[in-house]
Amino acid sequence: MFSYFLFIVLGFFLLIKGADYLVDGASSIAEKFHIPTMIIGLTIVAIGTSMPELMVSLTASIKGSPDMSIGNIVGSNIANLFLILGICSLIKPLKFQKETENIQNWITIFAELILLFFCNNNSNYTITNFEGGILVFLAFLFIIYNINNAKNNLLEFNDSKNISILKSFFAIILGIFSLKIGGDVVVKYASRIACNLGVSEKIISITIVALATSLPELITSVTATIKGDTDMAIGNIIGSQIFNIFLIIGASAIFSPIKYSYFYNFDMLFLLVGSIIFAIIPFIRKKHYMTRLNGLFFTISYIIYISYNVFMAS
Repeated sequence: MFSYFLFIVLGFFLLIKGADYLVDGASSIAEKFHIPTMIIGLTIVAIGTSMPELMVSLTASIKGSPDMSIGNIVGSNIANLFLILGICSLIKPLKFQKETENIQNWITIFAELILLFFCNNNSNYTITNFEGGILVFLAFLFIIYNINNAKNNLLEFNDSKNISILKSFFAIILGIFSLKIGGDVVVKYASRIACNLGVSEKIISITIVALATSLPELITSVTATIKGDTDMAIGNIIGSQIFNIFLIIGASAIFSPIKYSYFYNFDMLFLLVGSIIFAIIPFIRKKHYMTRLNGLFFTISYIIYISYNVFMAS
C-alpha cells in the first residue's frame, strides 16, 4: 500500500514538471514569434497549468474510470475557486478588472451550467461524443475571445527568454511525455488505493487527485499574488476553470463517452453557488476587490466541503 502512495507522488511530480516544461517551452516559442505576452498568460499558461487535469481525466476516461474523470475536474475547480483564490486573497486582497467582473466570471458560470445540463439531460447520465465536441468548440471560442481581447489591449512584445527554438520544442515534447506518464501512474495507483481501502473513486478524485493536479495553479497564483500581480492570480484560476470544463471534459468525452454519476450533482451545485458568490463579490461592500474576509470565507468553505465528503465516505 505504501508503495502505491510513492508511485502517486512520482506521478504528481511528473505532472507538475511536465506542466512546467510545457508552459516554458510554449511561452518561449510564442515570444520568439512575437506573440503578445497577454495571449501567453491567458491561453498558454492557463492551458499549461490545466495539463495535469487533462492527462488524468483523459487517461481515466479511456481506461473506464468515469468517476475519476469527472471528479478530478469538479474537485480541481472547487479547489481552484475556494482554496487557491481564498489563500491568495488572504495573502493580499485581489482586485478585479472590469473584463473579469463583466464577462469572464459569467463565462465560468455558463461553463458550469452547460456541464451540469450535459450530465443530466438524458436517462443514461452520459456526456456523449457530440456533447464533448460542443465543449471543445466552446474552448476554441474562448481562446479566440482571449486573443482578440489581448490584441485590443496589449501591443508590447516580450522576447526576454534566450532559449533556442529547438530547445523550446524539446521542452514541449518532454512536457507532454511527462504529463502522459504521470497521468497514467496517478490514475492507476489512486484507483488501487481506493479499491484496497474500500473508498469510492469519487472521494479519491475530488480530494487527493483534484488537489494535487491543482498544484500548478496554486504555485502560479500564490507566487503572482506575493509579487503583487493579482491579475495573473485571478486570470490563471478563471482560465483554468473554463479550460477544465470546456477543453478537458470535452476532449475526454470525444475519446470515450463519460458515464456520469448523479451523486456529483451536489459537488457541481456547490461549485456553481461558489462561482455565483465570487461573481457577485466585486459589486458589494468593498467594490472591485476580493477581501481577506472573503478569502477566509472561501477557505473555510473548502475545509468544510472536504470534511463533509470524508465524513460521508466513512
